[in-house]
Amino acid sequence: MIKVAFASNDQVNVNLHFGAADTLVIYEVSPGYAELLGVGEFIKVEMKGENRFKSLSTDAESNVVELELGAEELERLAAKPPEDKVIAKLDFLQDCAAVYAASIGTSSIKRLIAAGIQPIIVGTGQTIEDLLNEVSLALHCGGLSWVERAKRQAERRQAAQSAAPTSAAAPGLRLITSIDELD
Repeated sequence: MIKVAFASNDQVNVNLHFGAADTLVIYEVSPGYAELLGVGEFIKVEMKGENRFKSLSTDAESNVVELELGAEELERLAAKPPEDKVIAKLDFLQDCAAVYAASIGTSSIKRLIAAGIQPIIVGTGQTIEDLLNEVSLALHCGGLSWVERAKRQAERRQAAQSAAPTSAAAPGLRLITSIDELD
């Protein structure tokens, strides 16, 4: 299972720019199933920068952004001022594998990647349900490299959690998972 977020003001379509989004929706996705985990609401902000008047794409094609960041760039991004509009969104998306948005600025793309979150730009109006189906299918059959990476990371986290010793204060019970274990 992986968590995926969407920049949407109606919880049906991906229709917001990531940086200016006042609403982000998070789903947990597994093959054949998706569950709404939460809706984050943020203060509406004015767009800044050179692309603020550029219209959002209506193209149905998804654009997965691949980018490698150097140590200097990671350090610069970590030193953003506290009034930064993206900080709260990054905190909200902390466990997400990806975020879909109608547009994402270069600085936010770099910061998402530095946080281990795959930025994906889709045409305005792409439905969340269609995108969830795409992720579900990729989890089951493969085909999307970012989903494969996220799936491996989730499996490693799950293995590490199950291998970690349980604390004495909260002992767990090992339960059977097959009839063969009854012997």
